[in-house]
Amino acid sequence: MVGTGPYATISCMKPYAITVVGGAGIVGREFLKILDERDVPVGRLRLLATQRSAGSTVEFRGSTITIEETSPDSFAGGDEIVFLSASGDASRQYAPLARDRGAFVIDDSSAFRMDPAVPLVIPEVNAGAMASHSGIISQPNCTTTPMVMALYPIHRDNPLRRIVVSTYQAVAGAGAAAVEGLRTETTAALAGRHEPSGTQRREIAFNAVPQVDDFVEGASTKEETKMANETRKILDAPDLAVSATCVRVPTFFGHAMAIWAEFERPVDPAEAREAIATMPGVRVVDEPGGERYPTPVDAAGNDDVLVGRIRADSSRPGGIALWAVTDSIRKGAATNVIQIIEEADRRGLVGPSAPR
Repeated sequence: MVGTGPYATISCMKPYAITVVGGAGIVGREFLKILDERDVPVGRLRLLATQRSAGSTVEFRGSTITIEETSPDSFAGGDEIVFLSASGDASRQYAPLARDRGAFVIDDSSAFRMDPAVPLVIPEVNAGAMASHSGIISQPNCTTTPMVMALYPIHRDNPLRRIVVSTYQAVAGAGAAAVEGLRTETTAALAGRHEPSGTQRREIAFNAVPQVDDFVEGASTKEETKMANETRKILDAPDLAVSATCVRVPTFFGHAMAIWAEFERPVDPAEAREAIATMPGVRVVDEPGGERYPTPVDAAGNDDVLVGRIRADSSRPGGIALWAVTDSIRKGAATNVIQIIEEADRRGLVGPSAPR
């Protein structure tokens, strides 16, 4: 067995034929890196992307893989697992094709997250939901995952009633171009120039932008709506009150969030800290006396959700406030997908004989 805990890679896992749509992107590249780190066996690997990236090459386990352009003909059969890390439009077009030709599909876009027939999965929280899959599994938004993981160990014994959350999201969540955009904007700003890169809604260097994704009805953004609706679905809590404000900040990697949570019964901070510390994939870093708490720098390159500043919510007696940080490209995206693959293998959900 490689790694530790209930989601360690099992060395006898079958080497599957895997295809990655979006293989040239920041999440696709990290997915390959984590396959290696967790020693996941791979039988055959194909990388698909847009026409712009087609023809470029990627090194993987001593082999050079040429990225192919994605088209409907890309899914002629032979894929056992297809991971889509592309746009919602691409997922809506290609995920059903891959599924109908026998692949177990994992989608990283918002295309299927709220589809009642598609499980929305964080393996540490609701792996059992995968049993009802019909060929497609969706994974949550990169802000939903750490929030749910931090609150779930309390919620499972004392159901949530209300969440208020403010996020501080790194530019990596918007892709590799946004990371480069922050670099170029910062260089210009340090020289006294304002040169927006166009990768964010507003100039991001030395700034904070309270808009992630488009605005929708009710003056919330899509990102904020996703956090609320996805949390309700994952926790099977349709009446849960959730209010989110999502902000892009000038950090490269690591989404952070301040969370205020209220449960059916009052929660003591010490009780909350003890429960959160038992959660697989979560690490408590919370020593106020020593000024120890997690930051985005601590989360970068790390698979854990880091939680600190656990304290009583002085505005809501019985509620708690806390701070959580995670690497949005790893546990917020690529690592969660690999854990879904590992869990699907354990449950016999991949392959022609798998239940649909």
